[in-house]
Amino acid sequence: MRINDHITIEDWELTEQFIRSSGPGGQNVNKVSTAVELRFEAERSPNLPAPVKNRLRKLAGRRWTKEGTLVIQVEDTRSQARNREIARDRLAELIRQACEKPKRRIATRPTLGSKKRRIKAKKERAEVKSLRGKVDPHT
Repeated sequence: MRINDHITIEDWELTEQFIRSSGPGGQNVNKVSTAVELRFEAERSPNLPAPVKNRLRKLAGRRWTKEGTLVIQVEDTRSQARNREIARDRLAELIRQACEKPKRRIATRPTLGSKKRRIKAKKERAEVKSLRGKVDPHT
């Protein structure tokens, strides 16, 4: 499976298991295993560089197991072949996202104008709230 110019995933790294779907399909759901569970041995993959693996682990979240396997479950359609295709597409897209280096955030300071606008808004709000107080009958 080709991801980009530098990364290609071998067939031995992927494991597919077909399970019964809980989605649409009527009686078909009870008889045919259309849902697919795609497992990718990401931690052991020699084709993924270490920084990509780390970013992939963060992107995967709960789909990443303790053993370093990425699990993708798809039960979108009634077709087993289509679900299999969707699962592979999702895996490829996830790896492509992990390949992109995040931009370093450059800390900026608020401008003088924005500080003044903020203080002005706070004062106006404080004025509105102070006028809401109870009226003193003696004055």
